[in-house]
Order: sequence, then structure tokens, then C-alpha cells
Amino acid sequence: MDWILASASPRRKQLFKEVVDAFEIIVANGEERVLETSPKALVQLLAKQKAEEVASCERAQGKCVLGADTVVAYEGEILGKPKDEADAKRMLKMLSGKTHEVYTGVCIVYPDGKEGRKELLRADCTRVQFNELSDAFIDAYVQGGSPMDKAGAYGIQDGGLVARIEGSFTNVVGLPVELCQEMVQSIKALKKG
Repeated sequence: MDWILASASPRRKQLFKEVVDAFEIIVANGEERVLETSPKALVQLLAKQKAEEVASCERAQGKCVLGADTVVAYEGEILGKPKDEADAKRMLKMLSGKTHEVYTGVCIVYPDGKEGRKELLRADCTRVQFNELSDAFIDAYVQGGSPMDKAGAYGIQDGGLVARIEGSFTNVVGLPVELCQEMVQSIKALKKG
């Protein structure tokens, strides 16, 4: 099976290498249509939009396309990527010393062996507890630039932030490797059957 990753994220690219041996990247660049919904439903919707957009392009014909989207949720508020440094600081102060959830939606669009396509849609959730973060730590972290392209304004791989997690570490990085491996295996099984 030929694979395409519908993402420009270097973190997702690195993690997808743990799932399939070879793939190409075609970035979905359509506008994300966001509806007021639960974090789980939202990431599934956005992952599906990305996968379907890329699957519809000429280069993707006959190939399997994986799209993913990640959000951080705290007390009902969905935290995407920060708009600016002030927004990043607001998010980090909100999460300091607290537990929140990280949701990643994964959609795989794949050829059904006839003329059409089928899709597999799942989501994973990890609970993350933050350390108490001082204002000085938050200021220095934001000044370093790391939070600006990440949901919830942080990267779990960055030191000093996280006290503990419950669930998939790679889900928080941006692609739940274990879930993706299960999805790929089930598609391979369907193709054989």
C-alpha cells in the first residue's frame, strides 16, 4: 500500500515513520471549518477534512491518506494554537498545576478496491498534568518560540512542563502511534479479505 501523510508537521512526520515504512507528504491547506462541538468530535471532523482534501487530489489516487488534528481541552475550552505571545502565556497560566486532556483525531482514506474510497476515523485522548509554572518560566518559554505552533501552547517533549500523563505520549506530540498502527493493520486485514 502506498501512503500519504496530509500534514506539514515535522513531529507527525517523525511519528508516522514508526507506523509505515515509506510515505509521501501532501499538505492539506483548505480552511478548517470549525463547529461548536466536543473536542473529540472536533478533531475527528478536522482530521477527516484534511484526509478527504488530500485524497481528492490527482497524486493521491489509489493511495492511502492519513490526516490528523490535535487539540488541548481544559474545562470545556478547546485550546488550539496560540494567536500571539499573550495568548500563549494565557494558556500556559490556565494549565499550570492542572490536569487537561489532549485529543487527536486520525482519519485514513483508502481505496476500496473498486472505484471508490472508504475511510476509517478514530480519536485518542491523553490526560496531562502540568507542573506549577512560574511567571518567569512561562515568559522564558514563550520567548523561546516553542509554543507558537502547538495546540495548547506547549510541546510535551519540552522540559519542565509536565508532571505526569495518563495515556499515549505520542498522542500529545500529535500522532497516536499505537492507534495508527491498529488502524493500518485493520485496513491491511480488510484488503486481504
